[in-house]
Amino acid sequence: MKTGGIDIGSRYIKYVLLNNNRIIEFHRGETGHSPLAFCNEMIDNYKPDKLVATGYGRYLLEVHGDVKTITEIKAVARGAKELFPGCRTIIDIGGQDTKVISLYEDGTVKNFEMNDRCAAGTGRFLEIMAKALGYDIDGFGEVFNPQNGTIKINSLCTVFAESEVVSLIAKGEKREVIVQAIHDSIVSRVISLIKRIDIEDQIVFTGGCAGNSCLIRMLEERLRKRIHVHTNPHMLAAYGAALFAA
Repeated sequence: MKTGGIDIGSRYIKYVLLNNNRIIEFHRGETGHSPLAFCNEMIDNYKPDKLVATGYGRYLLEVHGDVKTITEIKAVARGAKELFPGCRTIIDIGGQDTKVISLYEDGTVKNFEMNDRCAAGTGRFLEIMAKALGYDIDGFGEVFNPQNGTIKINSLCTVFAESEVVSLIAKGEKREVIVQAIHDSIVSRVISLIKRIDIEDQIVFTGGCAGNSCLIRMLEERLRKRIHVHTNPHMLAAYGAALFAA
């Protein structure tokens, strides 16, 4: 039996197709101005026997496609637990929100904290900061160097943080130092969320920002724990949704 999971995020849509619980297809595309069209294209192309939607825009398919939905908390927990059986804590940084999730030993959700009131500390925040500094987002996390020095980005708002970055550039501060400060501000926000739950090993980092090596290294240093990242961290919520469909 083929089952599908579709994660309609604020920035990207991810689609996973399973055949007897084995991944046979994965697709990722920008959410854009017509997410429903992309979703319907994936469904029409691969025709799953069962489908579950999750993510920021999951109700699009519930309303327009009579598709069952689950929260991204449940979906990413299921996907992470399947790929990392020892997983007890999840850090999920997506396009518009940051979540930290604590799991019971059996993989059910024990507790979670979420920052969805502001884009600060999310993938969108990183994209804006990278553009302000003249970096490509894919290489933004590659400039990590403990010797870069320490400054602080104090603003919690994306708009004000961008103004702060522009001001630092005007003062002649090195780009590498500013990049490190930006990443440090994101890690500090994640740590503040983690302090509100019971953090346990194994820690799994998911979402688009899990591809950022600077964030991984800084989180490991601050938490003094190893961070586990799947080779395709974008897909875990969609994968979890597909498992629920099964």
